[in-house]
Amino acid sequence: MSSDYDTHRLILRQTQSEDYDDIAEIMERVYPGALEGAWTREQFESQIRRFPDGQLCIEDNGKVVAAAISLIVKYSRWGHDHRYWDIVGDGYLTTHDPKGDILYGVDVFVHPDYRDLRLGRRLYDARKELCEKLNLRGIVVGGRIPGYDKYKDELSPRQYVAKVRARALTDPILTFQLANDFQVRKIVKGYLPDDKPSAGYATLLEWINIYYDEPSDGIIGGRPSDVRIGAVQWQMRQTKSLEDLFMQMEYFVDAVSGYKADVVLFPEFFTGPLMAPWNDQGPAQAVRHLAGYTEAVREEMSRLAVSYNINIIAGSMPEVEGDKLRNVCFLLRRDGTWDKQYKVHVTPDEVSYWGLSGGDKVQVFDTDFGRIGILICYDVEFPELPRLMAEQGMNILFVPYWTDTKNAYLRVRLCAQARAVENECYVVISGSVGNLPRVENMDVQYSQAAVFTPSDFAFPHDAIAAEATANSETMLIADLDLDNLREIRSHGSVRNMKDRRLDLYELKWK
Repeated sequence: MSSDYDTHRLILRQTQSEDYDDIAEIMERVYPGALEGAWTREQFESQIRRFPDGQLCIEDNGKVVAAAISLIVKYSRWGHDHRYWDIVGDGYLTTHDPKGDILYGVDVFVHPDYRDLRLGRRLYDARKELCEKLNLRGIVVGGRIPGYDKYKDELSPRQYVAKVRARALTDPILTFQLANDFQVRKIVKGYLPDDKPSAGYATLLEWINIYYDEPSDGIIGGRPSDVRIGAVQWQMRQTKSLEDLFMQMEYFVDAVSGYKADVVLFPEFFTGPLMAPWNDQGPAQAVRHLAGYTEAVREEMSRLAVSYNINIIAGSMPEVEGDKLRNVCFLLRRDGTWDKQYKVHVTPDEVSYWGLSGGDKVQVFDTDFGRIGILICYDVEFPELPRLMAEQGMNILFVPYWTDTKNAYLRVRLCAQARAVENECYVVISGSVGNLPRVENMDVQYSQAAVFTPSDFAFPHDAIAAEATANSETMLIADLDLDNLREIRSHGSVRNMKDRRLDLYELKWK
């Protein structure tokens, strides 16, 4: 596998018949000579034919690199003492019951070269979404405990499982399943009799669908309108190396992704501490040296987006192209793709100290949680830009900023709040705090990250979904309902977009 995360193009989809060779290759790598190796082609095609929705895979540039197999069962028919090959119909899923109440996990496997990308977690999350969509009670899986082989002479299976649950021991499979919100319900003997590393034992685990509706009228639609966002209020601190910066970046990505957020926002110029070694050369030269790190930071952010399964809006950083120095924000998607948005309006200070130039376009970006826009700091103070974005279907506007004083911050905040009302969208802002004694023109920071909403009955009374403590390093988590935007645009107390007098005026991009 290439270590360049820019080459990944990850797609989660249903498995197709033509994927057999890729999947057989993975299974032979994962189960070499054990547990029957790969499925036969007949078993594989039967699985797809009987329950296509339950067969999921992840492809990278056209090659399948991970897969999950599931079926639906009426669990009362099987009970807790079932055996693997019985409940999976000898691999053909002949036991699949469309009228059942439990999604049963048959297998999940990931190509060994891709195990650092957390693809197994993506497949588990996809199963949960399928379970909710089909309005099933939950998911049940039988989990091998291959780590037990080293402890079977000193620990009983029950003792071993207890130590793994307490994190005193790590099991390659059970630890992963527990981390994905599954709970052990029973230890089963003889679940897979030929599984020697597990001594024939397995754990029966359950994930409960808290959205299950009984009695069910059929398939329910899930929660496609919910978006969970995270914003990092970044502490500026002396940073000795790029590795120090990467460690702090990964800390926050890890923390925010732990809350199952869809996206995380970093502040404008959060890489600023790396300018310190060149401070004596003056700010114009220091910021150009900082631009030398931008490509490496973007690549690392792309790696984190893929690895932690979260979209990242990477604040902003300087970029030199020819003789132009510009301020750029990267959008790193969790499927490995990326885009960028330049700062259009530059402040007088940025021109005089750094010689910064503005970009020449704005755009709306498609993501797996909706259409978004990005404006860097000063740009949000110009109402024309968000209005152009709103006309292209923007639902959430992200604004990374850097401000030194409270009055500078208030310009960004108040304008962001106005943009949320004017364009009937959410606006997320975040900046940095602290100080940088050896970085001229970035020595003082002021920030209070926040998430703003339109002002109507479907939203908080003060039109603020969340806000951080001012001038403290922290992160902000908020849930946003896109259905509320659709509602006010059609039936709100006021309808700013719909009620424009386009017979009198219009806005055009030259």
